[in-house]
Amino acid sequence: MPLFGSIANALFIVCGALAGLLLRKKIPAKIMELPVQGMALFVVTLGVGMAIKTQQPLVVIASIALGSLIGELMNLEGALEAASMKLEKRIGDGAKGFSTGFITTSLIYCTGSMAVLGAFEEGLGGYPSLLLAKGLIDGLTSVAMAASLGFGVIFSAVPVFLYQGLLTLAAGWIQPFMSEAAVTEMSATGGLMLMGIGINLLGFMKIRVMNMLPGLVVAVILVRLFF
Repeated sequence: MPLFGSIANALFIVCGALAGLLLRKKIPAKIMELPVQGMALFVVTLGVGMAIKTQQPLVVIASIALGSLIGELMNLEGALEAASMKLEKRIGDGAKGFSTGFITTSLIYCTGSMAVLGAFEEGLGGYPSLLLAKGLIDGLTSVAMAASLGFGVIFSAVPVFLYQGLLTLAAGWIQPFMSEAAVTEMSATGGLMLMGIGINLLGFMKIRVMNMLPGLVVAVILVRLFF
């Protein structure tokens, strides 16, 4: 079945998020403050673990800087926040915090190397074992994330499916550009973004992480050009 791995991954996320939302309804909001902070610490730790694997720190620095500039000019986060406000008006209180849950989990699920390698595995004719394993991990993570961050976690299944599905379909063409070094530096760049998400969740400052997303593409291009 074409895209079986990506479809299964998205379904795992939806099922896990629904379970987390049911759990969230049974727990008072006051009690959820500490779990949210715990999720923030988890996201920061995950980001640090990804970022320190870089072999070319200058690539990561340049990718974040150039990617952020592109994202600011495109105003990606502003567009998402406007869409979130419209959704909140239509759905009501259930959609509060949509952008936080959506951005946090989308980045966690898409920036790791398993997403890229798993998509290539299936796209080149192999059984999608990596994507199925990733889907199970994402589903379990979604339970905790949805219980802490709410409604937006469900919708992270959409970018996960689109991202991994496109990589799967284009695997034969993209793989030559996605060397091990490119995947490593893209993942490290994504790690810095996750650290920014964690800082946002802890309330230290507001970092427009969504506007950094073009940095993932910039990282691949820089590795291709110079390394």
